[in-house]
Amino acid sequence: MRICMRHIAGIAAIVATLLAACSSDTAQSLLASAKTYLAKNDNKAAVIQLKNALQKNGNLAEARFLLGKALLDSGDVVSAEKELRKALELKYPADQVVPALARDLVLLGQYKKLDEFANVQLVSAQSKAELQTAIGEGKLALGDTNAASEAFARALAAQPDYAPAQIGQARIVAGNGDTVKAMEMVDAVLVRLPSYHPAWQLKGHIFVARREPEQALAAYQKAVQAKPDFVAGHFALVSLLIQQNKWDEAAKQLVPMRKVAPQQTWYLQALVAYGQNNFSAARDSIQQVLRTDPDNLSALLLAGAIEFELESYAQAEAHLNKVLQSAPGHPFARRVLILTYLRSSQPTKALDALKPVMDKMDKDPSMLEVAGEVFMANGQPGMASGYFLKASALDPGDVRKRTAVAAAHFATGETGRAFTELEQAAAVDSNARADLTLIAALMQQREYDKALSAITKLEKKQPKDPLPYSLRGTVLLAKNDRAGARQSFERALELDPGYFPAASDLAAIDLAERKPDAARQRYERVIAKDPQNRQALLALAALRASSGAPPDEVAGLIKKVIAGNPRQAGPRLALMGYYAGVKDFSKSIAAGQEAMAALPDQIDILEAAAQTYRAAGETNQALSIYNKLASLRPGSPQPYLRMAEVQMAAKNKQGAQESLRKALSLHPDSIEAQRLNIAFYLDAGQQKEAIALAREVQRQKPKQSIGYVFEGDIYAWLKNWTEAAAAYRAGLGRVESTDLATKLYGALVGAGNGAAAEQFVATWLKEHPKDGAFRMQVAQTAHLYKDYPHALQQYRKLLETDANDPWVLNNLASVEAQVKDPKAMEHAEKANKLAPNQPAIMDTLGVLLMESGDTARGLDLLQKASAMVPGAASIRLNLAKALIKAGKKDAARKELDELAKLGEKFSGQIEVTQLQRNL
Repeated sequence: MRICMRHIAGIAAIVATLLAACSSDTAQSLLASAKTYLAKNDNKAAVIQLKNALQKNGNLAEARFLLGKALLDSGDVVSAEKELRKALELKYPADQVVPALARDLVLLGQYKKLDEFANVQLVSAQSKAELQTAIGEGKLALGDTNAASEAFARALAAQPDYAPAQIGQARIVAGNGDTVKAMEMVDAVLVRLPSYHPAWQLKGHIFVARREPEQALAAYQKAVQAKPDFVAGHFALVSLLIQQNKWDEAAKQLVPMRKVAPQQTWYLQALVAYGQNNFSAARDSIQQVLRTDPDNLSALLLAGAIEFELESYAQAEAHLNKVLQSAPGHPFARRVLILTYLRSSQPTKALDALKPVMDKMDKDPSMLEVAGEVFMANGQPGMASGYFLKASALDPGDVRKRTAVAAAHFATGETGRAFTELEQAAAVDSNARADLTLIAALMQQREYDKALSAITKLEKKQPKDPLPYSLRGTVLLAKNDRAGARQSFERALELDPGYFPAASDLAAIDLAERKPDAARQRYERVIAKDPQNRQALLALAALRASSGAPPDEVAGLIKKVIAGNPRQAGPRLALMGYYAGVKDFSKSIAAGQEAMAALPDQIDILEAAAQTYRAAGETNQALSIYNKLASLRPGSPQPYLRMAEVQMAAKNKQGAQESLRKALSLHPDSIEAQRLNIAFYLDAGQQKEAIALAREVQRQKPKQSIGYVFEGDIYAWLKNWTEAAAAYRAGLGRVESTDLATKLYGALVGAGNGAAAEQFVATWLKEHPKDGAFRMQVAQTAHLYKDYPHALQQYRKLLETDANDPWVLNNLASVEAQVKDPKAMEHAEKANKLAPNQPAIMDTLGVLLMESGDTARGLDLLQKASAMVPGAASIRLNLAKALIKAGKKDAARKELDELAKLGEKFSGQIEVTQLQRNL
């Protein structure tokens, strides 16, 4: 486009003229212009002109005063104080400045600063009344009602009809509980001044105290109608709507409030989004508050609750701990923190957080219920039952608490009482909580027919809900009725084509029937119904990954989830994890950097990024992120523990020791820190120091097994089996522990003392016949040492307790194969049906099928198992042998070459070499 130079010259001339005009304005003319704007209530324009005037003459006292007052009226109370104090310094009349400054200090919450005006002598009655009213409001805020009343009286002595002082007196009367008299006082003001907004606000407060919410809402509406930029009125109105769970109305009311006070609106906006279960939007809003006010307790509390709902437990813990540091008695913060620890599988921390309030919650059913959950999680069902019963007694109509009582009965072995409690709760539960708990309990007990009966009752309660049909499918699948299960899942999808659980279960059936394309189509149909379905997209990505799809296709699916949920950590973590899983660390790091840019203070993201850097060998970057985590979680030892791990791997012993010192200074009895410290001592060859620390743990925790486990493990690491056994045995003398028992058995076997090992097994199992974990460990140890008769004996005993445990069946089949027991195939087939798509189980069955001559099916199972866990060298070796047997030597050679690359990392290299020679 051609540019006309004459046109440009014309523009330049106009600009020059305008600049000349601007420069010709004097400070006085700008001040006059500002006064004109103030008369029109245009504070923004007035502020601009006043600042321009002060640029020309910074000592213009009237401009300073008017700027301070305009800023005060605009809500910028911090800047207002500075300007008003400068006006005082410039000797602007105190009658005008002092009342405005006093009001500003009240708004700033700096009530004690008002004492500087105690002896100030003002001239006009109006000024006296304004100052004394501000002093009265300050005293009232500090809880000194007598001094407040005296100040309001002085204000009214100066100006008898001064409304702010009258409202102040009414506030005192209302605070003393006399709402009738207070209302009369407010109404008297409104007769004279019907649009006086503070009177309408107080009237709303009085209605709230009387529990008359509709009248309160009407009063608050009057307040903001009288003064549209009345922020306190908007806040009271939205807050009351929130208290009434009128979320949509509250959201609408935020619109006009946002126009007049955008910064003050963020908190309420977050609260409304939280109430509407829009947790991502709530997080975005509350972070706006925390950026400008990082220590705001209300914002930190809400942020903690939001992160809890988003399952971002580390971030929730950080926020809530910060609240409790300043307000240790805050019940909601403590309750959510405890639940955070429970949901993130940290039961010991949950118990530690509960202890400070255990003697203060006898009348709080919600906290009693949480206490029950804590003791359940810590393996103390008897204690849990007591708390659940107390909670239920305080709130007998709460089905949830009755359900919790039933759960405690289950844990203590009182199944009869538990089922009775659940059935009674389900009968009165209009929702489905008790029904679902009953169904889950029946399924856990493998009472499948009773579970189906309970599901029938649930279907009658919720005939159009896909959930009961999906549950029916799950039960039928457990009964090996695959056709019936498929029919039930398909019925669930008829009711809701986008119902992911049913689609996922059908996809699992398809995969079990070797129909991966059908499984893929299941997810694709859900996505067609709901293109942003996060679960379906991620499941499809996982399926395509397991099928060997190109990385770009898999990553593309995950990126689609991220695009639709940019503020959620889960999809970003999935992308980082996928790239790390395929060893593409550069892309995993890039994904982590994008995630940190989008969610810079998201603890889960930072931890995952640090892990990626560690895996890629980028030590400095990992340490940098852990340092940031330490600043975000100042009371947590975890970042320093992770730093110590990185530094130990990098042989930075001094750095590791310093990081461990910091971790222990924050949490002196941290088991993880002590474990790492022991590892540090052993790595440095300081065995005496390691043993001393283990014994210190024993002194710290005399009723726990961990200190004795530490000591025994140190001796085991040193191959000193006799001392290891002595340490484990000493621990068993203090506390009966399956962990110690299994370790003692292992130490006796390691020492070659088979007779003592067998004697200990017999004694322990006689005293603890239901200790399945110990028996399983004994069986696996015997299996490892090729003591097949002993392994068979223990696996068969375990099968007597639970005939449908797929892992016992799998291990039993493996041993039976070694002794040529014909039942091996039967047990392997059953294990595979009970737990389909489990690589270890597929491996066992695949080997047996190859040996029986079913080459096609055996090879197929082994190929699928190896594809699912490509790093499992033993499965890969079995696959190579199967390929040789099937005559596929090139494919077998490829597998063996990959195994050979592992070198000493794979103990089966001798067999690999022999197979390679024979090809």
